Amino acid sequence: MTEVSMCYINSSELSPDEERIMIRDIALSSQTTPKEGDTFFIITQRWWQHWIEYVNQDQANPSYDGSSFPEHSDLVSSSAIKRPAGIDNYDLIDNTGSEDSSTGIEIHDTLLEGRDYVLLPREVWDQLFKWYGGGPTLERKVISSGLSQTEFAVEVYPLRLQLLVLTRNVRSTIRISKKETIGQLHKRACEIFDLLLDQVRIWDYYGHRKHALMNDMDKTLDDVNLQMDQDILVEVVNNTSSAQENGSVHREANSVLVEPTKSSVSTAGGLSTSKGASRGNNVEYYSSQKLNSPVRDSENPYGTLGVTTRGSFGGLIGLLNLGNTCFMNSAIQCLVHTPEFARYFREDYHQEINFQNPLGMVGELALAFGELLRKLWAPGRTPIAPRPFKAKLARFAPQFSGHNQHDSQELLAFLLDGLHEDLNRVKHKPYIKSRDADGRPDEEVADEYWANHISRNDSIIVDVCQGQYKSTLVCPVCNKVSVTFDPFMYLSLPLQSTTNRTMTVTVFSCDSITLPSPCTVTVPKQGRCRDLIQALSNSCSLKHNERIVLVEIRNHLIHRYFEDPLQLLSSIKDDDRLAAYKITKMDKNTKYLQLIHRRREQSSDSHTISGWKPYGTPIVSLISSDDKITRGDIQVMVNRILSPLLLKGDNAQQAASAETNVVSNSINKDDTVSKATHLPTLPLLLVDDNNACIDLSMGEEKVVKLSPSSARVLVYIDWSQKLLEKYDTRPLETLPEVLKYGPVTKKARTEPLSLYTCLEAFLREEPLVPEDMWYCPKCKERRQASKKLDLWRLPEVLVIHLKRFSYSRSMKHKLETFVNFPIHDFDLTNYIANKNNSRRQVYELYALTNHYGSMGSGHYTAHIKLLDENRWYNFDDSHISLISEDDVNTAAAYVLFYRRVKTDDDIVSNGV
Repeated sequence: MTEVSMCYINSSELSPDEERIMIRDIALSSQTTPKEGDTFFIITQRWWQHWIEYVNQDQANPSYDGSSFPEHSDLVSSSAIKRPAGIDNYDLIDNTGSEDSSTGIEIHDTLLEGRDYVLLPREVWDQLFKWYGGGPTLERKVISSGLSQTEFAVEVYPLRLQLLVLTRNVRSTIRISKKETIGQLHKRACEIFDLLLDQVRIWDYYGHRKHALMNDMDKTLDDVNLQMDQDILVEVVNNTSSAQENGSVHREANSVLVEPTKSSVSTAGGLSTSKGASRGNNVEYYSSQKLNSPVRDSENPYGTLGVTTRGSFGGLIGLLNLGNTCFMNSAIQCLVHTPEFARYFREDYHQEINFQNPLGMVGELALAFGELLRKLWAPGRTPIAPRPFKAKLARFAPQFSGHNQHDSQELLAFLLDGLHEDLNRVKHKPYIKSRDADGRPDEEVADEYWANHISRNDSIIVDVCQGQYKSTLVCPVCNKVSVTFDPFMYLSLPLQSTTNRTMTVTVFSCDSITLPSPCTVTVPKQGRCRDLIQALSNSCSLKHNERIVLVEIRNHLIHRYFEDPLQLLSSIKDDDRLAAYKITKMDKNTKYLQLIHRRREQSSDSHTISGWKPYGTPIVSLISSDDKITRGDIQVMVNRILSPLLLKGDNAQQAASAETNVVSNSINKDDTVSKATHLPTLPLLLVDDNNACIDLSMGEEKVVKLSPSSARVLVYIDWSQKLLEKYDTRPLETLPEVLKYGPVTKKARTEPLSLYTCLEAFLREEPLVPEDMWYCPKCKERRQASKKLDLWRLPEVLVIHLKRFSYSRSMKHKLETFVNFPIHDFDLTNYIANKNNSRRQVYELYALTNHYGSMGSGHYTAHIKLLDENRWYNFDDSHISLISEDDVNTAAAYVLFYRRVKTDDDIVSNGV
């Protein structure tokens, strides 16, 4: 299967530079939009780099990372670089495959694009192969991916499936694209085992039992979520043909069914032959292993590859990164180094697996986790590829399938919950209706709630990780108090060190003098709109006869008015854009005049003028609804509003100044000079009840009919290029966000925030957000109740999640706040609301996960204390290194694992 051709086809007549130019031209001509079915070829990075240096030795800088084809580079050395020999892909090939396999040439499991190999378009490979020969040829296809199936990637690692025929006790391993159909898998199975199509049924098979019959022949393997190294049962439904049986005798030599032998690294990594996407979009760190001399553990069926770490104690085995799986590796290491879990899963836990629990994973998740934990605590130092575990995880939690980066805490929450359900000792959960406290003592109600919880939920996870908190809700209308006691698996603590919030609002004076300007104020974090309006009034020196109108601007239009003074400020997001207008207080009936700015936009061809589009920030003023308003009156009002924007020295400014002095701050017809000939006529359009536009630039004496049903009067001003030459509209074009996130300053990074402060913020009373309003049983209405949490019962292992990630409509943000958390003597005794519990609540840190970088392309590690050694280690995927205790607490800390300090009066359970 190895090509040995050494056909050079005139290559000896080409200079290195001519080869470079020819390949460059071929590459450029082949860089069209990829489509499904296109072919790429894998070539070893070592050979490719040699060729790059060879053809660029007369150029500048020949280094090449595989992200684009060479054009110019620098000279590496003055000595001539020899022409490469034949293409040699053998360092990519894995020759350890089993004989019961139909997979063809297998490549190593842990190859990374840009480090170990490069993907070349067919045309480039063909030319290089004609010149240099060699091999073997490693051809891969482009497949569609993503939810919309419009993204394309090279399927470097097709699915490897284990086909089992239990009636014959034979198996075969095959490689097949995830885009192949069930019908094509059915046909492959028949060819391998010499069976007829009508003799065979295909089953999704795991846990030694049938899961689902795959009989929809048109569905793809991707559609049915088949995973790498998954078992497929080939069921023979008609076994009477002796000829077929005799034809299969030669395969029965391999009759022992074993666990899947190998696992492969990520499928489809992106078309990085032109853009280097697979390398540039993640910040994972990998080992520089020698692929031609792998270190293997004969006891390890995962077929791992890695380096040996030092250490005299167990528990120092790393996990290989399978492509953005650092989020999973870090969480797993913290769990397997939890002493209670390590002891439990290394003993015989199988008798506690709940195969009947409809909320669980039929025991598969627990089995996969237990098997992985045992391997991580087994003798040896060879890193393990957690592919079987990841395959099980993806089956039951598709959100974690594929090779995208995910949130380590979200994975941890799923794992704890999934393991609990798989190991729940309660086989038949009773139905229990919880009672309200109704004035009963807290201790009685708490014990009742906990007993009800344990009657339905009893597992090693509950024993170790679950605690209980008291939740108190108070109705703001009838003062009804509701008290419940709920279980928790972890605490998610906010990182805000204060109860205040900084907000920036752009203030418009509309006084014909002052330009709009941003105003930054500090308000209570759980405050209301009246607090923000009051803070703005104080900051911008609001006069006694003025008031503020607050609005949100979206897409250059007014999205909403904040007219309810009791509306919570939490409804305003940090990336919203707010404007405040200083309006004169009026006793008579008035309406809001909304002045919307528009301008023409050039189309892409630079010749066609498109329609009028909104731009800038609208301006709000008042207009009387009692008096008759003419078109000329509105012209005067808008001239006054825009007068601060007039350019200095403009003739229009001098002409308008006298008039604006007359009409300053006036909205009454009697106070305006409606027939002023010196004021420029502006291109204004009034929108009437029928959404028709009335031209206000003509017939200034005509009365404008205002809608009696609407509190708004909408007027457009169309800014022509000629008009823009007279006004400076830049102050209208910049509207800052409520809170602009910029680069984290050194001061922000170093300011300490105590973990105790975060806990106090979590326990502080606050009103519910509007979308989570409480149904008051006394009022029979949904109310925005105030909520107070108190810790009541703490677990043996306390997991604390620091809420570093925040989400809004248009952005995701990570807080880089440094949290000063204690490693020893984390004392929570005074935070327990159950005063009858006299035992001290002191905890010690033994593990934590870290997150470095940004949200989409960051990297996770774990810091773990080996209790037997009393030493801290950094677990960075397959790399493990000794660290000092002083290095444990950093601004990257994300999820903390604390273990209760044992005392003489402690009991084993968590407080029952």
